Amino acid sequence: MSGTRASLRISLSALRAHKRRFAGTFTAVLLGVAFLTGTLVMGDTLRGSFDTMFSDAAGGTDAVVRGTNVVTVPGDSQGTRQPVDTALVRRVERTPGVAAAAPRIEGAGQLVGRNGEPIGGQGPPTLAGDWIEDPRLNPYQLAEGRVPARSGEVVINRGAAVTGGLRIGDRTVLRTPDPVTVTVVGLATFGGEDGMAQVTYAGMTRADAEKYLTPEPGRAASIQVRAGPGVSQRELVDALTPVLPKGVEAITGQASAEENQDMISGRFLGLFTTLLLVFSGIVLLVATFSIHNTFAIVVAQRVRENALLRALGASRGQVVGSTLAEAAVVALTASGAGLLAGAGIAAGLQALFPALGFPFPEGPLVISALSLLLPLAVGVLVCVGSALLPAVRAGRTAPLAALRETAVDRSGGSGTRALAGTVPALAGLGAILAGVFATPSVLLAGAGAMLAVLAFVVLGPVASSLAVRILGAPLERLRGVPGGLARRNALRNPRRTAATATALMIGVAVVSLFTVFGASLKATMDRTVSRSFAGDLAVSAPAFGGGGSGVSPRLAPALAKLPEVATSVGLGRGVAQVNGEGRALTVTDPVALAEGFDLGSVRGSLAGLGTDGIAVSDTEAAKRGLTLDGTAELSFTDGEKRPFTVRAVYGRSELAGDYVITRSAWAPHRAQDADSLVSVTFKDGVPPATGTAAVEKMAEAYGSPEVQTRDAYARTAAGAIDMMLTLVYALLALAVVIALLGIANTLTLSVHERTRELGLLRAVGQTRAQLRAMVRWESVLVAAFGTVGGLALGGLLGWVMVKASEGAGDTSFAFAVPPAQLALVAAVGLAAGAVAGRRPARGAARLDILRAIAME
Repeated sequence: MSGTRASLRISLSALRAHKRRFAGTFTAVLLGVAFLTGTLVMGDTLRGSFDTMFSDAAGGTDAVVRGTNVVTVPGDSQGTRQPVDTALVRRVERTPGVAAAAPRIEGAGQLVGRNGEPIGGQGPPTLAGDWIEDPRLNPYQLAEGRVPARSGEVVINRGAAVTGGLRIGDRTVLRTPDPVTVTVVGLATFGGEDGMAQVTYAGMTRADAEKYLTPEPGRAASIQVRAGPGVSQRELVDALTPVLPKGVEAITGQASAEENQDMISGRFLGLFTTLLLVFSGIVLLVATFSIHNTFAIVVAQRVRENALLRALGASRGQVVGSTLAEAAVVALTASGAGLLAGAGIAAGLQALFPALGFPFPEGPLVISALSLLLPLAVGVLVCVGSALLPAVRAGRTAPLAALRETAVDRSGGSGTRALAGTVPALAGLGAILAGVFATPSVLLAGAGAMLAVLAFVVLGPVASSLAVRILGAPLERLRGVPGGLARRNALRNPRRTAATATALMIGVAVVSLFTVFGASLKATMDRTVSRSFAGDLAVSAPAFGGGGSGVSPRLAPALAKLPEVATSVGLGRGVAQVNGEGRALTVTDPVALAEGFDLGSVRGSLAGLGTDGIAVSDTEAAKRGLTLDGTAELSFTDGEKRPFTVRAVYGRSELAGDYVITRSAWAPHRAQDADSLVSVTFKDGVPPATGTAAVEKMAEAYGSPEVQTRDAYARTAAGAIDMMLTLVYALLALAVVIALLGIANTLTLSVHERTRELGLLRAVGQTRAQLRAMVRWESVLVAAFGTVGGLALGGLLGWVMVKASEGAGDTSFAFAVPPAQLALVAAVGLAAGAVAGRRPARGAARLDILRAIAME
């Protein structure tokens, strides 16, 4: 016990004497823990707010009657459910225990704002439905105005009204997707909130909802049921189940609300929090390198001090314990401050998201025990774990080292290290090549990429000498003596240079990875449109994530009648189970499809599909064992199963999809009809400007969807990638900041270590400006090494990610390296290195010459 107390006293004394040495470590731990805490608290808060909102919204619904048949296609976890007959409402109302029942009709309906621009649609859905008159069964509550009483009147959620600048009494357009002129007569809330995130809602009369949102009257998404006094939800469901026809079920209102909550939590919130947690991990990884480097330098600078302790009787364990105790004290104080900062970050994000257009539900911060204990444990583990190896190295200090000058670790590349780095490098290269070319596997390629990262870290000291010599070669010629000294200082300790640069390398590598992957996705989209889109114009209602209402299916036939247009074909969407597996169907005119889109080679006849034929892509046919003139069984959401004959097999499926059927074949099973894209081809000799003007004029009568050239459509389709990259860069900025703090801290400690040397340089004539320049250029060289290594590693990982994704699916990805963006990343890395060196450079320039020379 006395040894432990002695170690703690030594640690606290060292911290008090050299507290500035650990400022960078403290900041790195604080920022990492704060980011992780903010992520966890934000996730808990959003989850709790959404749970409360859904519970309040569904509080009056005791049971939900709905169809049992659901078709789920890849990428759509919710699926498309069979509708129910509204005539069933009367049977439900006559069931004992039922107080009220009402059909709930739902569909897509996008409101147009006062400025003529559509509201929402960038991910979250734009909904429309019938306004349920029973206020307890309606999840939306009337907040202002009145309920819709006549055709053309709507109640909209207050959030959509604010976004679109709409007020009660305003007339606007509701895209269903056919444009419907409506008058806003009321504003509503959902669960007490102005809206459910960015979801918009328009409540219509039941007659209007049936007219615009369903293929025919008498269909509803579900029936909402309220129980009578003293009847529990379970009892109500038990009473309803025997009276419901085959293919229809009843579930409790609580179960329905939980499904909706799980959909939000599982899809959006799960993705949101996972993304933030991944970046928290990157931030903490970068912080680990910075912290380890700080303790390694501090231990190297305190060799004589530790040797004196050993000479006075301190054991190895006590020296190790004192170093780890320093790390623990820094970790606990920084993590505690990080917890407070993380709660502040969560509160700031909660206030910031509505300003950015993400009106999450309001509510108090939810801070669970896990959200506090996990970041605290991670912060302590990262800090103490990073200090473990330097602490063990400190414990190995021999007492005789007290008789020598202060020792500094000058080890760099060695045969052992080179071998230790070459082995994972070769293993990683083999795994990458196997995972990309031999047996396409994302898992195998990912394992190879992780081994490549490990090899980069291990080989850093080996490569740093050569890299610094090459990168610093111009300095001596361009900057004279200060440049030459900066290069020599960066070369004197390769291990330290590599360790300092590694943190920045990881941050730059991740930025480069996403930059390359994003550019490859954009290049893939551009190639897809260029190769598959054969039209002159694309007409669409852009909606990232499919949240919009689409384009009217009547627009394509109307455009085809224009004298300037040769062909016009729209792509609609359907869903069905094909031989038992959920698949998306392209609903279109197959003959016109071949004229507006490049389908590659076609076997069979697209003209003969009729109402019982289907066309299949080559890849899907091979995967599912479908052959020309063979049969595929399609099961639709309405429960009907029908055999379809494969009458055509086509080569390319990028825009056309894997399955094509005619509109007449889909009509008996369709729900709300809409096209996602219309391809327009001009007649020979029609000037593009003339044809575009004619198409735009006709499109105005159908809700004014966007009319674009092929190139403009490709750029718009890639817009979501730019949004993703912007978010990635913003999140990675913290990792880069921590890496730069590590460079600044290393240089500050290095300046302290070289105090006498710097004093001698000043004594023999070096000016303050030259000294500042020397330290700043040393910082730039370290940053350049990290930036170049990060660009190389990020480019490699980006290539692996693109090729592995291509091998795991049917999509042919185009690998692209964006030179302008990567050059900007490199410039930012170098500029940041110069900024990181400013404070150490100023500190070095302020040294008193005589005191510096007198330092031991």
